[in-house]
Amino acid sequence: MYRPVATAAATGGVPTDNGDYVVTLDQVPRWNDAEIRSSLEYENEDPSFSKSFLSDPLTSPGEESGSNGLASRFPVDHEINSKIYLWRGQPWNLEVDAVVNSTNESMDEVHSSQGLHAAAGPGLAEECTTLGGCRTGMAKVTNAYDLPARRVIHTVGPKYAVKYHTAAENALSHCYRSCLELLIENGLRSIAMGCIYTEAKNYPREPAAHVAIRTVRRLLEKQKDKITAVVFCTSTSSDTEIYKRLLPLYFPRDKHEEAVAISKLPADVGDENGETIIHERKIRIKPLPKKVIPKPSQPPAEVPASDVGLVQRNSSYLDTYLDPAFMSLMKDPDQRRQEQWEKTAQARGGWNCAKMLGFGDIGGPPLSAAEEYSLHSRCLAKANSLNLSEIAEMKILYRGGVDSEGRPVMVVVGAHFLLRCLELERFILYVVKEFEPLIQKPYTIVYFHSAASLQVIIA
Repeated sequence: MYRPVATAAATGGVPTDNGDYVVTLDQVPRWNDAEIRSSLEYENEDPSFSKSFLSDPLTSPGEESGSNGLASRFPVDHEINSKIYLWRGQPWNLEVDAVVNSTNESMDEVHSSQGLHAAAGPGLAEECTTLGGCRTGMAKVTNAYDLPARRVIHTVGPKYAVKYHTAAENALSHCYRSCLELLIENGLRSIAMGCIYTEAKNYPREPAAHVAIRTVRRLLEKQKDKITAVVFCTSTSSDTEIYKRLLPLYFPRDKHEEAVAISKLPADVGDENGETIIHERKIRIKPLPKKVIPKPSQPPAEVPASDVGLVQRNSSYLDTYLDPAFMSLMKDPDQRRQEQWEKTAQARGGWNCAKMLGFGDIGGPPLSAAEEYSLHSRCLAKANSLNLSEIAEMKILYRGGVDSEGRPVMVVVGAHFLLRCLELERFILYVVKEFEPLIQKPYTIVYFHSAASLQVIIA
């Protein structure tokens, strides 16, 4: 049923130059059509054997769920099942749109799937050197060169340690999902995937197979119209047996397999993408406190002098649910910034902004019209001679179109004014340069408070 390459010739395989045989998809049995039935179907099997043989090795016996009254998390879907294949052999001997290469972050030939580069030819290794490597959990695509496939999708599986089991699971899930997403992005529709883990990375085979199968199932539920075939390729008899046992859990072919899978699936089968759920990291949104509607004001009653202080303390209903510690943080953000600037000025030995602008000491006599014009002209000439693009990129001040009366609008964003990242003199020159085209006519300034949400500003 699951034919190795060596027997492909008898069923119509086409020999290649190196003696291997090209196997087409019509020579590989679909999971839906396969006659093999897992040991799940045997009702007389030993329960203790079934439990140890089929359950997730990392799930304790008490964590498994019974099937009584529970809905299936992976119901029968014949359309999805028709896209699944299980084949014993190397992926690169299959005539599909893309094959998956399990590699390392350097994408070198030594750490790639054994035999892939030899079958593809030297061009594959040369192209891999131009891609700048690949991060764990991600995937990159190259040409397939001498392979019968059209493309090779390279991905980097995670190293495994029990202490970081969840991180490794999610990284491995992302490997499979990234490969399938790249397949769709490149307009390809069929893919052959080996086991994206190696003995060198210590990833247990059965837990890795759980991650692989459920990730593919979840993505096909969303993108089944864009993918025609996913071939799980195994190179050892142990991997083949693992996939034969686990495929009915995630791709049940009938109601009986669906019902049995409910009790055999691990307690955690991931989220809608197949990734492990970490409840401690979920975002929890609590409802706002109920608004207390004050009672209509009553005519003031005469209160004894000794009770006046008590009435004043209870005068506001907001005190009933506003945290004093939170209220203490509601200081004007611009006032806080001004205080920080003053402290910075003192630390710089009496640095005086007014003097720098040419206005003399604060409190001194104002500049005459001629002095103001001379100062403005000098600043404008200097601003035009400098490259102030880094100030413009900070989006502290920028042109924002026109208002309802056709006047130009200048937008000032207080939250973007970061003194520690800004050379104030260059910012002042940028302001002079930006306002120069507007000062002869009426214009509008829109100032966004430092505490305003950046999302609101962008919108």
